[in-house]
Amino acid sequence: MSEATSSMAPAPQLRRRPVLMVASVAAVCLGALLGVWAWTSTSTTHEVVAARQTITRGQTISQADLMTVQVGVDPGLKPIPGSQLAGLVGQRAALDMAAGSLVTNDDVTATVLPRLGMSVVGVALPPSLLPGEALVAGDRVRVVATPGQQGDVGSEPPATIPATVVGVYPDGQSGQTVVSVEVPQERAAELAARSATGKVALVLDSRER
Repeated sequence: MSEATSSMAPAPQLRRRPVLMVASVAAVCLGALLGVWAWTSTSTTHEVVAARQTITRGQTISQADLMTVQVGVDPGLKPIPGSQLAGLVGQRAALDMAAGSLVTNDDVTATVLPRLGMSVVGVALPPSLLPGEALVAGDRVRVVATPGQQGDVGSEPPATIPATVVGVYPDGQSGQTVVSVEVPQERAAELAARSATGKVALVLDSRER
């Protein structure tokens, strides 16, 4: 056989590997599925308002209490859109809201304090004259007159004024806590006078509703 004939010999055929082909097709399909999933996830999420930290019932809502999050919202839920966050600042919490929970219209109220016919009075008390249980806005309490220096309780029940807590403000310097309470307007002057004497205690009543 001549050298020319030898140089024209056909090139060897490459053998295809079925395993590699299957793997390549699977990778392409997987990439397509991930792309569809990512597009679906971003197209069905909404920016809504959530509680950045725990908000207790009756508390005045501040900007720092709230944040916006992107979530896929169930049709049964009605969270407040993120664009309405600014309008919630200054309103009050109608319910307790845990940190991270979505905020709905049922969670907030625009109720003004004090209400018509009511007054808010601050009562400064040391820890010994407060309940051991932490007070929160909305708690029903009684401000009770305590004995004088003689310690004589007397035979008559002590004077009490029913009230509702609207705010709790600890004072680190004095060690006392100022509890703002809402009372009927006609009892406000009496409560302020009794509180000024420092001879009152605060009793927490049942939280059952």
